[in-house]
Amino acid sequence: MKTLFTLSLVFLFLSGCVLTKVVTVPMRVTGAVVSVIPVVGDGVDSVLGASADVIDSIPI
Repeated sequence: MKTLFTLSLVFLFLSGCVLTKVVTVPMRVTGAVVSVIPVVGDGVDSVLGASADVIDSIPI
């Protein structure tokens, strides 16, 4: 019972922003690394950045 209560408190105080950052930070890092490729890098970086922005706006 104590474990259930502790997990409930963790989930209560864990904001959705933290959960989406777990997904979007690797996307943004990948976009930054790919952006050094001369021809397609900027396009891929902008697509990954836009996708990460959409995921960040999801209210969890």
